[in-house]
Amino acid sequence: MPTKEKRFIALGSRLLGVPEVLTLGVRPNFKDYKPMERELILGAEIILFPTLNYAQFFTTTGKKIFPSLETYLYADEKIKQTTLFYMLDVPHPKTRIYYHLHHQDIVKEFGFPFIGKLARRSSRGRGVFKIHNPQELGEYLSLTKVAYVQEYLPHERDLRVVLINYRHVLSYWRIRSPENFRTNLSQGGKISFDNIPKKGIDLALESAEKCKFNDVGMDLIKSKGKWHVIEANMKYGRKGLKIKGLDLKEIMRQKLLSGEIF
Repeated sequence: MPTKEKRFIALGSRLLGVPEVLTLGVRPNFKDYKPMERELILGAEIILFPTLNYAQFFTTTGKKIFPSLETYLYADEKIKQTTLFYMLDVPHPKTRIYYHLHHQDIVKEFGFPFIGKLARRSSRGRGVFKIHNPQELGEYLSLTKVAYVQEYLPHERDLRVVLINYRHVLSYWRIRSPENFRTNLSQGGKISFDNIPKKGIDLALESAEKCKFNDVGMDLIKSKGKWHVIEANMKYGRKGLKIKGLDLKEIMRQKLLSGEIF
């Protein structure tokens, strides 16, 4: 390391400002790094926040990274997440993907209302639609060639469980407003830390471990007495942490210094 203070190497900016972490930035070409920087990268025992591009290369060459390659590969990939959940027997609402030639099959397999999502670009509740009739279905299908259709589970709240390195950091309810079926905070949802169910946390942790997601916010819904994992969010927001007085960079710093992430 170039100085005694800098014990860890990061590429992405998530830990910028943490004293023990040297953040080198993300360069489009590996040889854009200076020779000394390349030496530091290749000699480091772990690379923090390498981004998807470099995560693939480091994993191939046997270099340890945080977060995992899987955390990057499935970020903002609802179709891939659904397939993975089904393969790993993670409880997940009935969900099907329809390409253009099969759009007419949607109403044969789902009764109104159901949920239609944009497979990408649907974070913060944007690109998520509750579809009540054929007209609304047509409006949704006009936005996407690939329909991601999911059964609607009636609920007043969902559970966000934040996990770092498969350890529980924070959980909270997101309670929807009466005017909106979405619970996202950007859609008027409210946060509550009251009566967080252990079963929900346990399912989130079990599911994250199966999927190898080690820096994630898992979203779950309990409907008709059964828990369902809705999706995994790798950009899980900071508002809940801030309300609780938690600083994500300091949490990460303590995990690094304790050796938990190594």
